[in-house]
Amino acid sequence: MTPPTQGPVRRAIVLAAGNGDRFRTPTRESKLLQPLLGRPILLRTIEAAHDAGVQAMTVVLGYQADRVRALVERGAPPGMQVSFAFNPEWRLENGLSALAARSQAGGERFALLMGDHLFEPPVLQRMLQLSAGPDDSLLAIDPRPVPVELAAEATKVRRVGSRIVAIGKELIEYDALDTGVFVCSPLLFDALEQSRAYGDTTLSGGIRRLAARGLMHGVEIGNAAWCDIDTVADLAAAETALGAPSA
Repeated sequence: MTPPTQGPVRRAIVLAAGNGDRFRTPTRESKLLQPLLGRPILLRTIEAAHDAGVQAMTVVLGYQADRVRALVERGAPPGMQVSFAFNPEWRLENGLSALAARSQAGGERFALLMGDHLFEPPVLQRMLQLSAGPDDSLLAIDPRPVPVELAAEATKVRRVGSRIVAIGKELIEYDALDTGVFVCSPLLFDALEQSRAYGDTTLSGGIRRLAARGLMHGVEIGNAAWCDIDTVADLAAAETALGAPSA
C-alpha cells in the first residue's frame, strides 16, 4: 500500500479561463466578474479557498484575462500568494486550463477549483487535511437526490465504496454529483495529456483515466451547500440560497 502523505495541502489551482457561453448578458462580461450578493463570483471562490487553509493559488486566465487578473489582484485575501497562468486555448474544454498551470503546481498535491463553483470552506478544509496516498486524488461529491432537470446539467459520478469508477454528464447510472472541488495528485496532468492526445480536452477525461487506475476517491459533503453557476438563472438561485432578500 502506498504510504499516506504528510501534512495538509496548501496550494490551489483555480480555473477562471472560460467565457461562460450559457451566461448571457448584454455586455458579454465574464460571469466570474458578476456580483453575487455584492461580491464577484470569482472572489467568493478564492475567499472560500483561503478560509479553508489555502495559502498559495494559481488562477488560470483566458477570456477577458486582463479584467479577471485585475479583479484578483485587487480583491484577493491579504496574505494569499497569488500567481497566474494563461490558457490560450480557453475556447476549448477546461482540461486545457488545468494543464496551463502545470508548471506552477510544484510537483505536489493541490486543490483544483472551478471559478464558478461556490462551496462551503469546511468541505475543502477537510479534504486538504485528509491522509491520502501521494498518487490518490479526491473529489467532493453530493449523494443527495436532486430534481431530474438539475441532474441533467450536472457532472455525475458512480462509486464502488469510496472509489470513483465513472464520471461524466451523460452517465445513466450514478450515485452522486460532482461539486467541482478536488484535491489532486500531480498525476492528473499526465492523465490530461493522455486524454488530450485522444481528442478529449475535458477535465473529466483526465479524471476518468485516474479513476480507471483506482486513484479517484469521493468525499461526501454531508449537508453542505454548493452552487455551479452556469446561467443567469443559476446566479439568481444562488443568491436566494445564500439569503438574498426576496424581491
